[in-house]
Amino acid sequence: MDTRLCISRYPLLVLLCAACALSGTRSPVASAGRSCADTRQVYSEKGYSTGTAPMTQISGEHLRLCPQDYTCCSSQMEETLALQSERDFLKAVEENSQFLLTTFTQRHRRFDEFFRELIDLSEKSMNQMFTKTYGRLFTQNAHVFQELFVELRRYYSGGSVSLSEVLSDFWSRLVERVFSLVNPQYQFSEDYLECVSKHAEQLQPFGDVPRKLRVQVSRAFIAARSLSQALATGRDIVNKATKLTADSECVRGLMRQWYCPLCRGMPSLRPCHSLCLNVMKGCLANQADLETEWNNFIDALYQVSEKLEGPFNMELASDSISVKVSEAIMHMQENSVSISTKVFQGCGNPRPAPGRSKRSPKESGGNRRPFRTYTPEEKPTTAAGTNLDRLVTELKERLRPMRGFWVSLPHTICNDEKMATDVTNEDRCWNGQTRGRYLPDVTGDGLVSQINNPEVEVDIARPDIRTRQLIMELRVATNKLRHAQSGQDMDFMDSEEGSGSGGGDHGDRYNDDWPGYGPNSPPYNNKPPLNPASNPVKPPRIRERNGSKWNKNNGHGRVRSASSRLSVSLLPMLSLPFVVNVAPMWR
Repeated sequence: MDTRLCISRYPLLVLLCAACALSGTRSPVASAGRSCADTRQVYSEKGYSTGTAPMTQISGEHLRLCPQDYTCCSSQMEETLALQSERDFLKAVEENSQFLLTTFTQRHRRFDEFFRELIDLSEKSMNQMFTKTYGRLFTQNAHVFQELFVELRRYYSGGSVSLSEVLSDFWSRLVERVFSLVNPQYQFSEDYLECVSKHAEQLQPFGDVPRKLRVQVSRAFIAARSLSQALATGRDIVNKATKLTADSECVRGLMRQWYCPLCRGMPSLRPCHSLCLNVMKGCLANQADLETEWNNFIDALYQVSEKLEGPFNMELASDSISVKVSEAIMHMQENSVSISTKVFQGCGNPRPAPGRSKRSPKESGGNRRPFRTYTPEEKPTTAAGTNLDRLVTELKERLRPMRGFWVSLPHTICNDEKMATDVTNEDRCWNGQTRGRYLPDVTGDGLVSQINNPEVEVDIARPDIRTRQLIMELRVATNKLRHAQSGQDMDFMDSEEGSGSGGGDHGDRYNDDWPGYGPNSPPYNNKPPLNPASNPVKPPRIRERNGSKWNKNNGHGRVRSASSRLSVSLLPMLSLPFVVNVAPMWR
């Protein structure tokens, strides 16, 4: 009686309850009997045995990672799929970082081959040019030039070599050889020639060429070496940063988003985009912390590459070595009379060569067939950096998209349609529990921001040591590149502060045009006298000597007294009315 009364009074409510019972809501028995055929097929396609896979859904109380609802996965299947999710994640990171690794590896190899070839071609050009110009005079002294290129290669290859000292030693050896050749009527001892080379800075026998060449070669070689080393560093950092080991919390998040739908019998359902982002940001939290230093590193690489195609052009600098050295030799030959006169006043009168009558420098220069340098038309030409321009252009095109890589990596992975649904399909995706919209907010980037990550529990109080090491490597590499932009080699800044490849010539090194004397630079004759106290003489190079030579004072040996060697500076001495045959003042 009561039932009939209820039906008559509330017919609509009764109909709604009956409809619910017949449609959406399944009884436990109905859910448990649902087929797992689709799950078994996908599981088999991945190469796994379906021996432990249920035929129909079973109770999920045994699950540790997925929701403990009715499931098509056994415990063994869940464990297997968890390992598969980790492999999928590592593969996704590797594939999406392959662009970085390939770029750094290939660009390093191409630039390294190119720079080494430039050095080889520069040496070959000098050998051909000087053999044609000077003949036996060059071949007899070829080792001087060979040593220069050996040291340049050592520097570029990362050796502990100072470009300033390399070039200084080269000019010192060269002035000794050329001075002997322009004065063939005299016989010079090693001590005498060392006196000449030690005072070459005062004499400037090669004019301003050594300074110009040092600035050109130094800044070009510093930039080239820094770029090559930085490309290798970038390659190594990408290799290290992408060799991940997912921790248990990361694996839990990966499994829940990618394979828990499979266990629920919905293998085609992909995770919501926001769910995927939270999982990826949690798993890649340490990599995101590389972002700031990584961007600084990429910017510095870009700027150094621009310098290489402009004022620090390695191609032009290497091509100019033979031309500049030839100009220097020609300058000394043209000014041999005045240079020899100053040397004889400072180092003493040399001994006449056997079988030759003693002649004055002027006489000697007049009767000797002069060296011949190349005319402007004969000088080696360059392709205006065409090949280098192409290499730099290709590098810059690849560097631009590298900025922001580590922060954008989660987005790159989740934008793959195989990994997650599109952002416009948020209502028909796996939200971690079932089909439906994912409600939590997407967390920020980096380790600290993961404190509120709802999908991956991250210990923000324990930064990854390896990531901190990579950050330091990036800072060091960036610092070297920034110094290279100013023509400075950070490895030699302390030892060469104020001169050479590490410190000096700031005015020249910061200019973007090829170096030269500015309009306000005084000529040599107007320079102030050298002050021995403030400008110590460079220590002599070690030579093999017989002990008795050091004690001779006969005009050809070397006087060991420092007071007699440094008592009078060069230019005031030359202003006095001395004749050529005076006591040596430098020795």
